[in-house]
Amino acid sequence: MDSELKLTIKDMVVVGKGILAADESVKTATKRLASINTESTEETRRQYRNIMLSAPQVEKYLCGVILFEETLHQKSDNGMLFPKLLAKKGIVPGIKVDGGLADLDNGEQYTKGLEGLGNRLEEYKKSGCRFAKWRAVYSISEKTPSPAIIQRNAEDLAKYARICQEHGIVPIVEPEVLIDGTHSIIKCQEVTEKVLKAVFDALNKENVAIDLTILKPSMVISGKQSDIRAGVQEVAGRTIKTLKKTIPSELPSINFLSGGQSPEEATAHLNAMHTLNEHLPWYVSFSYARALQEPALNAWKGKNENIPAAQKAFLKRAKLNSLATMGKYSEDMEKNE
Repeated sequence: MDSELKLTIKDMVVVGKGILAADESVKTATKRLASINTESTEETRRQYRNIMLSAPQVEKYLCGVILFEETLHQKSDNGMLFPKLLAKKGIVPGIKVDGGLADLDNGEQYTKGLEGLGNRLEEYKKSGCRFAKWRAVYSISEKTPSPAIIQRNAEDLAKYARICQEHGIVPIVEPEVLIDGTHSIIKCQEVTEKVLKAVFDALNKENVAIDLTILKPSMVISGKQSDIRAGVQEVAGRTIKTLKKTIPSELPSINFLSGGQSPEEATAHLNAMHTLNEHLPWYVSFSYARALQEPALNAWKGKNENIPAAQKAFLKRAKLNSLATMGKYSEDMEKNE
């Protein structure tokens, strides 16, 4: 199993490349399509995914794509199953394996899906998936996140990661501290530190191989409804400081989620982390969903004749984020392409 996991890590930790999260549930995909007045059907969701996954030369910027179960069995316009199309381009196909969020009595949410996970992973493997993703969420308020949810999420993420590795699948561990709220960046930093510490303690207890795991965290950022929002340099500085305090150097890659940031913000923050003149012991990259796809979605508008423009918009964002993983992005590039 180790050699299988090592090969996947090698293919997914490539300077200048990141991961596309194309794993929106049907509910989320329906919201995205509604924003461009397009009905959500299995076919329109396929068309939407096809724009990104078959974009010419997207493999220059992406090393992996997280798929949703429905997408595993869908085909590109040229009749090739999406996982096969990606593998042919040298992009590693992966899969979201959690069962979504469920409510706890105190209003917080935990993630379902551990039951029968091993069997599902074997099926996903047959479809060509080589890595998986599990998301846990933490909301910041006066009383949350509670110590109980921090502990529960950490343990579930660790169990999931162990089961993945036992089946030769690289786990992406995603503890998302939500951006919604009026909290300060300092509060976000405190919560993120607690969350990440608990996650790595739990991973160690479950004997998860850290060097064969990928972390998908949120950035340390002000609440979206906060009156005072921290600037790009502060977000980058506090994020890296928090990661250095909590994350072992043997972790190969940190691929940030965008979590409600605008496409431009997400790229600028990632770029700034690479211009801090600090040694980063891990590869620091992206695993964005909306921050990569939104411009393409808006260009497409559900119309076939707009596919070339949508692919161009998608490739532009992918390229700008690729440059950001090397600290080579600048705001001027937003206008120039």
